[in-house]
Amino acid sequence: MACEARWNRVRRREAFAVFVPFDSSASGSPRNESGVKLARGANHVDRRLVVPPHRDGGQSQYVRTPIRRHTGAGLAAVMEWAVRRLRAPITVQALARQANMSERTFARRFHDETGTTPHQWLTQQRLVAAQRSLETTRDSIDEVAEAAGFDTAETLRHHFRRVFGTTPTAYRNRFALSKPGS
Repeated sequence: MACEARWNRVRRREAFAVFVPFDSSASGSPRNESGVKLARGANHVDRRLVVPPHRDGGQSQYVRTPIRRHTGAGLAAVMEWAVRRLRAPITVQALARQANMSERTFARRFHDETGTTPHQWLTQQRLVAAQRSLETTRDSIDEVAEAAGFDTAETLRHHFRRVFGTTPTAYRNRFALSKPGS
């Protein structure tokens, strides 16, 4: 009851004040409904203070290049080998063979080093390659998809929409270094 009265006073004085309820072990009273109300109030204030960046059409944030954890001598050579061959089909078996490991060991070590699966990592690398191509060339979407290692333009569109929240054409229109016709 005292907690709730204090919260009401704080709420009236400052719209963005965050009030933390007393710890039940410190005050001797059990955390009850007023503590839950206070937590809800604090969460409401938090949500109102966090403002996402504005993007046209609800697009997600663009990241220049993915941040890779320091891999040392681990699988860096295999990853570089794969990036140089994105156009070709690459399987976990081929990656494991390149690393001189069994598929299971390779998949486990790859996840430990990157935090993702080989398939997800390859898809991300192909998307990065497609982004660069869309920014710097005037190749058709089919050519960009083929150069990045996607089987079809539809596959590229699917992954692009899923990850970036936009289409390759819209991305090109927004981020191309040289605009068409210039």
